[in-house]
Amino acid sequence: MDYFSLCGIAAGLAMDALAASITSGACTRRVGFRFALKLAFFFGLFQGLMPMAGWLVGKAGESVIQAVDHWIALILLGYLGVSMMLEARRKRKQGDPRPLRDDIPMKSILAMAVATSIDALATGVILPSAVGASTARLMAVSVLLIAVITFAICFAGVFVGHRFGTLCAGRAETAGGAVLAGIGVKIFIEHMFFS
Repeated sequence: MDYFSLCGIAAGLAMDALAASITSGACTRRVGFRFALKLAFFFGLFQGLMPMAGWLVGKAGESVIQAVDHWIALILLGYLGVSMMLEARRKRKQGDPRPLRDDIPMKSILAMAVATSIDALATGVILPSAVGASTARLMAVSVLLIAVITFAICFAGVFVGHRFGTLCAGRAETAGGAVLAGIGVKIFIEHMFFS
């Protein structure tokens, strides 16, 4: 198995989740170890589960996955992003100088985790040939490594985002919503025009 390539694939797959983690950290009032752990756990879990699901579906479902994955990401991330921007606007109108959340609802975390891991679903179809994971055991190792790398990157991203959010107090939630919606548009454009 080519671990170097696998680590590169894992880091590449984690970039959308990292952006969502940074955004979540920037838009949350109190960021602690448990919050970062929860967010990183779900991002890592879905980044790990999706390639396994893609591998299990295999070539038979490849065209189905590629036909809808970008739409799902666009809808979920677009909805979350626009909701965040509208919520920030509402809070500013009510006079809250720093419109941050106390926590992120679990349904939002799960929606972000699913939407940012859609690429990993399609990657699971080609992962065995890309890194030489030809058996179920090697595929499990690959998936675990993807999950661990995503977890570590996202855990750090939450704290980076929180630091950024405290520096840009009143605009963090609006910017975060724009980033999430932008990620959805990016995934959509990449899949529609460049794949």
